Amino acid sequence: MNSMKLIVTACALFLASASFAQQLFVPKNIQAAYQKGTRSSDGKPGKNYWQNTASYRLNVSFAPDTRMISGTVNINYVNNSPDTLKQIWFKLYPNLYKKGTPRQSKISPEDLTDGVSIDSMWVNEMLVNNKAYDIDGTNMTLNRQSVVHGQSIRFKINYHYILNKTSHVRTGEIEPNADFIAYFFPRVAVYDDIDGWNRFPYNGSQEFYNDFSNFEAFITVPKKFVVWATGDLQNAKEVMNPIYVQRIQKAEMSDGITTIIDSSDLKQSITTDRPFNTWHFVANDVTDFVFATSDHYIWKSSSLIVDPVSKRRTRVDAVFNPKHKDYFEVINDARKTVEAMSYQFPKWPYPYSHETVFDGLDQMEYPMMVNDNPVEARDESIELTDHEIFHTMFPFYMGINETKYAWMDEGWATIGEWLISPMIDTTIVDEYGVAPYEMSAASEIDLPITTLSTQLTGTSYFLNSYPKPAFGYLYAKDMLGDSLFTKALHYYIQQWHGKHPIPYDFFNCMNAGAGKNMSWFWKKWFFDNGEPDLAITSVSNKLKSYSITITSKGTKPVPIDLTITYVDKSISKVHRSIAVWEKGNSTVSITIPTSEKITKVELGSTYSVDANKKDNIFILK
Repeated sequence: MNSMKLIVTACALFLASASFAQQLFVPKNIQAAYQKGTRSSDGKPGKNYWQNTASYRLNVSFAPDTRMISGTVNINYVNNSPDTLKQIWFKLYPNLYKKGTPRQSKISPEDLTDGVSIDSMWVNEMLVNNKAYDIDGTNMTLNRQSVVHGQSIRFKINYHYILNKTSHVRTGEIEPNADFIAYFFPRVAVYDDIDGWNRFPYNGSQEFYNDFSNFEAFITVPKKFVVWATGDLQNAKEVMNPIYVQRIQKAEMSDGITTIIDSSDLKQSITTDRPFNTWHFVANDVTDFVFATSDHYIWKSSSLIVDPVSKRRTRVDAVFNPKHKDYFEVINDARKTVEAMSYQFPKWPYPYSHETVFDGLDQMEYPMMVNDNPVEARDESIELTDHEIFHTMFPFYMGINETKYAWMDEGWATIGEWLISPMIDTTIVDEYGVAPYEMSAASEIDLPITTLSTQLTGTSYFLNSYPKPAFGYLYAKDMLGDSLFTKALHYYIQQWHGKHPIPYDFFNCMNAGAGKNMSWFWKKWFFDNGEPDLAITSVSNKLKSYSITITSKGTKPVPIDLTITYVDKSISKVHRSIAVWEKGNSTVSITIPTSEKITKVELGSTYSVDANKKDNIFILK
């Protein structure tokens, strides 16, 4: 592209962004970010954008019989902010199970514990007493600090706690000798340019917000227990017998399905014969680290090329109790999901070296790991698998603040589920969340999507996190067309991968990346109250054509999908994207050229959501 074209393009993008900024309400704290230059209205990170980071070295031991987790975390935290940090905030997520902690999740009395015990803490190699820090629920603050811009601070924390046996909120014992262990170490909270420290306590409802960091983990478990984790296993030859190391290597280079551990292998010695084995993993530039372990799960694996340019491969694993028959298909569904994400939607090479779907008691995503309960229905298994794996892009590749903006990741996982499930099984019509939104639209609990997730509970949280934003993404995709939408989405990903985008960064990037001001739609769908409600208000017969008038009775723009039935029983379909509502009009007339008599016109489709369908059918006599 020559320099003149670059200038013209830049001007067009600037004008689109400027128009956007004028149309959408921008809260004062977001305006302050623009003024400080950490965010910009063109969608890119501002010239003064910064974010903090850390390196974690984890040494933990897990005793499956007692569920005791004990260990040491060494943290090197870097303050890239322009501020001097007078306090350091930490997250102690296992304190969700601590007696007296405020929570929204139900916890069985048998799972209530004393929470995380801090056995000792060193700050910059100096031992501090327990009066130096305060613990309040899942937050811990270290006071009397002075960490200036560009300075690092080092922590060494010895700790222990008891993993929950029941009350499985994203982590815990699945069954005897099978455990999924997440949020298991003290970590530094996010300090960002919008809110400063992330002070929101974890209550079991809203999800997580963590910085991109580097992790090196040493996990010690009894012999016979295999460990799966975020990151790459560094010492397979030291903890596993040679045949299993060879099978892993085969899976990493093979398109076919490799059985690394089968039921017959469980009768033999899989791990080396020491009383305990320490498994060593490394994961860089990720927001979290989790692990799972079992002595009786089987392991299916495969891999595929996810980047046709570099030929980079991703290994995909399914690890499960062989009693759960649905899980024998999960390896195929997981592999197809990774393939679809890489080549079809969002058409971005799968960013990590492996993805492990672990047979657990939840439906939860983590970097390179998924904790999914077994299900009986085939379609449900597919939808659950691809939904959770899709989270790899949002929030993990894009460091979204799930605590405040759940819709920025759950909405993407929902549209990912809607689109990818039929790619895996063409008989699937995934209606997840459609009916609940149609029933609740414009009621008291139906609040604007941009309402902070911390302000929402129950059905309101579900609607705003899952189906409503998914419709918004889907309708934008339909309006722009696959090619332009992909271009805009990739622009957003390129600008904000490895950072912390907020909603305005997304809207700005999509406008700029598409070279089109879509603020009229973002405002109506994401910011405003109202409901989607279309109606057929008239059908008139003209010379060799019919004119069909569609009225938008609601304020939410949705596509028009018509099914037209003719006197000879034949059927035709008509589709119009939300672009027909861009000018603020409330009616659209559609001409159907035909010499055949039309007997019925029906309005609607699976994803053309409509709060009132009573006026969606027009019968002609």
